[in-house]
Amino acid sequence: MGRERAVDGRIEEFFADLAANGRGRLPAAPTGLLRFEIVAEDGGTAAWFVRLDDGHTRVTRHGDDPDCTVEVRPEAFTRLLAGRDNLVAMLLRGDVSVAGDLALLFTFRRLLPVDADSTGTGPAAELVRHTTPSLIGLHEVSSVFAGNIFMISARNGDVLSAPNTPLGLFSFDTRFLSTWRLTVNAETLSVLSVDDVATYEAKFGLVPGEPTHYVNATTSVLRHRWVGPEFEEEIVLFNYAPEPVRYVVRLDAGADFTEVLEVRDGFRRARPVTATIADDALRLHYRRGSLHRETVITSSTPAELDDHGLTWTITVAPHGTWSTRLRVLALLRDLHRRDLRERLTSSVGRSEHQRGRDIAARTAGVPRLRADHKPLQQAYEYGIRDLAALHYPGLNFQTALPATGLPWSMALLGRESLISSFQALPFMPERAVNTLRILALSQGVRQDPFRGEQPGKIVQESRYGDSGAFNDTPEAASFSAVDTTAAFVILLDEYERWTGDAELVRRFEFEARAAIGWLDSDADPPGSGYVWSTRRPTRTGPQNESWRNSADAICFHDGRPPTYPLAICEIQGYAYEARRRAARMARRFWGDPGWADQRERDAARLRERFDRDFWLPERGHYAVAVQLDGTPLDSLTSNMGQLLCTGIVAAHRAEQMVAHLFSPALYSGWGIRTLASTAADYNPLGHHTGAVWPWENSLIAWGLRRAGFRAEAARIATGLLDAARHFQGRLPAYLTGYDRATTHVPVPHGFTDSPYAPSAGAPLLLLRTLLGLEPYEDHLAVDAAMPEELGQIELLDIRGRWGYADALGRGRPFRDRPTP
Repeated sequence: MGRERAVDGRIEEFFADLAANGRGRLPAAPTGLLRFEIVAEDGGTAAWFVRLDDGHTRVTRHGDDPDCTVEVRPEAFTRLLAGRDNLVAMLLRGDVSVAGDLALLFTFRRLLPVDADSTGTGPAAELVRHTTPSLIGLHEVSSVFAGNIFMISARNGDVLSAPNTPLGLFSFDTRFLSTWRLTVNAETLSVLSVDDVATYEAKFGLVPGEPTHYVNATTSVLRHRWVGPEFEEEIVLFNYAPEPVRYVVRLDAGADFTEVLEVRDGFRRARPVTATIADDALRLHYRRGSLHRETVITSSTPAELDDHGLTWTITVAPHGTWSTRLRVLALLRDLHRRDLRERLTSSVGRSEHQRGRDIAARTAGVPRLRADHKPLQQAYEYGIRDLAALHYPGLNFQTALPATGLPWSMALLGRESLISSFQALPFMPERAVNTLRILALSQGVRQDPFRGEQPGKIVQESRYGDSGAFNDTPEAASFSAVDTTAAFVILLDEYERWTGDAELVRRFEFEARAAIGWLDSDADPPGSGYVWSTRRPTRTGPQNESWRNSADAICFHDGRPPTYPLAICEIQGYAYEARRRAARMARRFWGDPGWADQRERDAARLRERFDRDFWLPERGHYAVAVQLDGTPLDSLTSNMGQLLCTGIVAAHRAEQMVAHLFSPALYSGWGIRTLASTAADYNPLGHHTGAVWPWENSLIAWGLRRAGFRAEAARIATGLLDAARHFQGRLPAYLTGYDRATTHVPVPHGFTDSPYAPSAGAPLLLLRTLLGLEPYEDHLAVDAAMPEELGQIELLDIRGRWGYADALGRGRPFRDRPTP
């Protein structure tokens, strides 16, 4: 510990006023003691102890046994106080070192001054767009993943990655291996078999040379790999010749430290990579300022190491074997050159056996399904397995965080985590708990236009790449969505309805009230009563703040672009539903009936205003959005289907809406397209201008069922289950919008996320829809409505506030007209 010394007066003043300025700004939990060490270049240190306890703050200069210790340079802390930096970005680039419970530091963020602009000021390396698209498809690769570390390779296990293909070992949004190529006597290995043992484990049976050599091959190779907190691969070489054979086994290895979003979006940034050899390890380094990423490769058997890989020269006896085990560490160094995860109680390692136990624990209490319809059974089992596996030990929480999808979305995405948690509530309620906790912890606390942060707003994206760490982009903590905040409130209430866990509703009262406060204030700058979406700059161009965020996703029917800001239709529906649900929680659990009455009045006014401003009587459907000048956008889109989930639709409008949803323009035969085929901008390949998203269709089906359209809900369910059959039960993030009668099979969209948590959750919500599962106080209502071709469905041991219950459904003919 360095000597005690004075620091910048702004830091002194901040801590001196903290207790008084912090009143009313903290939730009741978490509680604990933080120690801040402000360490100068010469080692001089000033320390403050900050205790967070039941919403109150106490500051002293001395203390014992802190729960969280934060070490930071005075100039870095001053930048944070001034709003010129972001805490997550500082942590990622090594400007702050944290030991202990990081959740306390994230809660402490609420005490920082509100005004901020954390736009990066340092020079950023130039991004260069690729001109050659990636031609690789899902069927051409093998992947293993555990948390947010994953390896995608060719079918023989090799990685020879072009900058715009997602092959390689990725961890925390960065590619730590871009080359991983095994040869035997300079021959590439050909595939005999690939065994996907588990989501985190795979085996490859291989022979050297071209496939024509299989018959006469006397050498074969087994590659067996695992991922977890690190990547491991065992190589076993078999010599079936009657004499000893000399082999030169070569493993080419390299890293480009490219960010996963640069690969996805077709960009390239020059990153200087250096190689060192020390302690029998090949080390590949990328440094940018204080940021240091490192790949460490070791072998269990002696190898000749060089800057580009490892070589073994061996002689194997007749009918003998040789093996080695490779270990690859992906390190994120902090300001003391430690891996920044080492000292965090939120980040704990997992052995390969523990990874399997973690997944087994998440699936242990899942209801058992017995379905005559095999595509439903298969899709359910895949969905449960993938949702259990899509978790990762993040930097900023004590339990596993929800991940979204492989390869582009192995990160915390707010909207997608909220959707998949809602879908999975009757089956895996713990996912909702983890989602609510991390999103509450990361809730907006400052007015930072660079990242779209505002007090009460729920974060959309948190990534770990160096562009976010240096604030070149806001991706370290991006609040680029205006639908996540209402969805947070909806999930909290729906979780209680299923589980009866009133304590969690009370625990997040502060955050839920802040979310409603955002809907009433910053979400509506004109004071019109709507939630407004602006356009935000990204590396690929401006994007709006809805789930359909690509540049051309929301437009007029004739293709004209709109003017911003926009009030987008389904976002108003979710704001309506959030206010009604917040009122329920306030009345039942927070003891505030007056506040509840006001929320209900606000919701009723919104519903009336929405029907007046959004309904297009000449077209018979709701506008996809309304401009600030009141002009409605007349495109026919899937968005209006989501309105059925929220209750904002006037009852006498529903039948016309449903007719449009199942018109040939919107319904492809597999599901409802994002944009009608009659629109000027329709493109079946456009992921927001014609594609079919399973998660959105599952919500639409549930909404249809709630509105009384049972046959139509079942029609969406059977269409998606038919599509899932062509993907062995695992639905990708989205399908192209080609008509089923034209292609006869669902057409995937290149290299999209698969698994993808909201698509994994889609069969679960469809199952809830088909069986008519709804919680009513301490009872589970079951009201099955299924087509005859589905046969019988039994769902056993459904957990909830009622204990355990079973549900049974049999397919029967539907009546001609829906029964509301």
